[in-house]
Amino acid sequence: MTAENDLDQRVEHKYFSANCFNKAWDLIDKADRTSAEDEEMIRLSLASHYHWTQRDDYSPTSASIGHWQTSRIYAILGQVANARRYGQLCLEASRAEDVPPFYLGYAYEALARAEAVGGDREKSEKFIIEAKAAAENIEKPEDRKPLLDDLGTI
Repeated sequence: MTAENDLDQRVEHKYFSANCFNKAWDLIDKADRTSAEDEEMIRLSLASHYHWTQRDDYSPTSASIGHWQTSRIYAILGQVANARRYGQLCLEASRAEDVPPFYLGYAYEALARAEAVGGDREKSEKFIIEAKAAAENIEKPEDRKPLLDDLGTI
């Protein structure tokens, strides 16, 4: 493979990681998704994360974000086992060195949401408490607010 092809692939992975993430997010926000769009939302999130793994700047933070989005999608769709699985992967990535506490908070948010969808209110509440504890370590209030707001929707 030539250096030019490597450069092209780096550009393509960067484009598709962001593009697929944003398209999945658009579907998350869409109120009247079809079942085909639900499936597309899953594929887009997984594709986004795949393309991230091919980038030179892939990190535990990137992994946390990708797993979080996939967990959220599965929670929205009521697929509890998958929401838990990706929430746990998000938590593992978020515990890595140099990952800001914001992402740890969102890992717990993902797990709290998965448990709430699964009907285990006790586990969900425990994860909400963990998320709020992580939020206390987020320095800027404007960075903490989205996490606390999302916890309020569980």
